[in-house]
Amino acid sequence: MKTNANDLKSRLTQTNRRSFIQRTTAAAATFSIVPGYVLGTRGQTPPSGKLNIAAIGIGGMGRNNIAKCAVNENIVALCDVDAGPRAGKIFALYPKAAKYRDYREMLDKQKDIDAIIIATPDHTHAVIGMAAIKAGKHVYIQKPLAHSLHEVRVLTEAARQHKVVTQMGNQGHSNDGTRQICEWIWSGAIGKVKEVHAWTNRPVWPQGIEVERPKETPPVPEGFDWDLWIGPAPMRPYHPTYAPDAWRAWWDFGTGSLGDLGCHVLDPVFWALKLGQPTSIEGNISTYWEGFWKKTVPKNEMYPRSSIVRYKFPARREMSPVTLTWWDGGLMPPRPEELEEGKRMGDADGGVLFIGDQGTLMCGCYGLEPRLIPDKRMKEFKQPAPTIDRIPDGQNGHEKDWVRACKGGKPASSNFEYSGPLSEMVLLGNLAVRFPEQRLLWDGPNMKVTNDDDADAYIRRKYRAGWSL
Repeated sequence: MKTNANDLKSRLTQTNRRSFIQRTTAAAATFSIVPGYVLGTRGQTPPSGKLNIAAIGIGGMGRNNIAKCAVNENIVALCDVDAGPRAGKIFALYPKAAKYRDYREMLDKQKDIDAIIIATPDHTHAVIGMAAIKAGKHVYIQKPLAHSLHEVRVLTEAARQHKVVTQMGNQGHSNDGTRQICEWIWSGAIGKVKEVHAWTNRPVWPQGIEVERPKETPPVPEGFDWDLWIGPAPMRPYHPTYAPDAWRAWWDFGTGSLGDLGCHVLDPVFWALKLGQPTSIEGNISTYWEGFWKKTVPKNEMYPRSSIVRYKFPARREMSPVTLTWWDGGLMPPRPEELEEGKRMGDADGGVLFIGDQGTLMCGCYGLEPRLIPDKRMKEFKQPAPTIDRIPDGQNGHEKDWVRACKGGKPASSNFEYSGPLSEMVLLGNLAVRFPEQRLLWDGPNMKVTNDDDADAYIRRKYRAGWSL
């Protein structure tokens, strides 16, 4: 049988095609996990359909964040400064993940990472988050976004510049209740809101302005890298009162009660009232505090046991000027007269009272169980039709909301464009707590306290040598 040139060319083409398919199928079986950056664009679903996720800080809340992502995604790397039993239990749950102690080594060596969970103590959020963003990784950072106002602002700007997908770990933002509060207030359910009170049961750890640093210098536990844990903060000897759990109480490491719960409790307030930047903040406006302060010289090492912070916000488009008061450490706002006897204000973790000129709205922490008070008013209330998209599974779907955004979906609900300004508002409260009984005037766009140079100096942190953004 005679074979012409065209037939030969056709057979060779078919043979090459079969050979190519066989080779690529085998390769796909060998390398089934492909990082998203291979596609050349961010925010695209990787060929495997799964994100390659790393986590830095795995012993506390990070453990829960990882578990929720691991259901459908690949956990490819875990990093923690503590190689002891606590982190060891988490390492054991993900045996295929590479293990690191230094996040810088992880970012330098492991190139298959698409997205990173950062759940370290507050004082290291910014330096780690910035390194991840500059490396082009999508980031999920626990609340508050950073330790200082300046850090929050530059993280927000960096995420925008590098076009990475972001989410802050204030999971209540994904709740239906938080959305209902917005919809009710926007529909005029309680009229113009001119006064808000928010509170928390925090701190639930020891702290107080009269406390000094511990004088004991016990040995650093085996496997714990104290220098890395300290990170950008001023060096001090190791003590278990700092790590692994009690760091929130200390100015150098944590952000106190406001930093712990403010991004949860104040989230529906910030969203529903479209707050933006306050014009002034004033801290520790309480009879208890005034008496205590006069008798005690603060050590400026720890946050106070309790505090009251008052924010003043100007009019915002259709929104009236509003005063927001924060209470913590067992201090509570006055009980509203319309709340029935025997009914609890908020819930065990805290709550919010929105006081309008046509009624009062109350909710618990995380925006849970919103209702108009008294009950009679709630029973008569015709709820407006939903106008805000719901997040599947509510706060349990907060991490998945971020994952969907990383795969090309709409922006995550608490992305840095929203959670950055929210974190700034929260941290402004701590600035007021540090300078009690002073009304600080705030220039938000320029990030400046205009009437107190001493307070203004705390907007930026001073980093230990070798550390920077």
